[in-house]
Amino acid sequence: MRVALGVEYDGRPFNGWQSQADGQTVQDTLQHALSQISGDPISVIAAGRTDTGVHALEQVVHFDTQAQRPLTAWVRGANALLPDSIAVLWAHPVPDEFHARFSAQERSYRYVMINRATRLAIHAGKAGWYHSPLDVAAMQAAAQFLIGKHDFSAFRAAQCQAKSPVKHLHQLDIRREGEMLIFDVNADAFLHHMVRNIVGCMVYVGNGKHPPEWMAEVLASCERGFSAPTFAPDGLYLRRITYDAKWGLPQLM
Repeated sequence: MRVALGVEYDGRPFNGWQSQADGQTVQDTLQHALSQISGDPISVIAAGRTDTGVHALEQVVHFDTQAQRPLTAWVRGANALLPDSIAVLWAHPVPDEFHARFSAQERSYRYVMINRATRLAIHAGKAGWYHSPLDVAAMQAAAQFLIGKHDFSAFRAAQCQAKSPVKHLHQLDIRREGEMLIFDVNADAFLHHMVRNIVGCMVYVGNGKHPPEWMAEVLASCERGFSAPTFAPDGLYLRRITYDAKWGLPQLM
């Protein structure tokens, strides 16, 4: 039996998503709880990996099991065993052809930034921070140069393992709500640190260091060293994974 789960987590206590020898990852923690429910070892496959300190509003995973359990066991039962920083949102049976990663059609991230002079307290660890005023209109203009199918090598981390740097960016919306800036980014797939590197470049445009047209130059360069430093992980959230309706998965957002 193959089961898909929607999972929410606070990335601060963990060394990222991917399983590691020390076991202090989201994947290891989730697998341990699910294995207790099933009575046998469970290995989960996720739609995408997240780095240390990065959060998820709805990560999607799948796993195979011979255990016959009601779906509520994979939700309420697992949540009773998980730390407060991880919660299973839903469980849904899927055919063996479903794959959390390869069946995904689109991935959506949100970056939340507080733009004010003083450092954060309430939002510490849950939002990025930039101290000087940022011009949202300039950043919105710069964003238009990234929409579409491009080689995003200039926004790719050196350790990225993706086979191709070519991705299709469907959406890059930037808006202000009081002192909070929200970046919503959708694409077919993302490179390692791609969103955080885009946000870093947007800050360079927003603070007047470069004009909006500079973003097109960065993209065309295909050189990571031409762009801005990687922005902090604190405000990055894996927001949603989109699948074909035929799988019948819940869509929470």
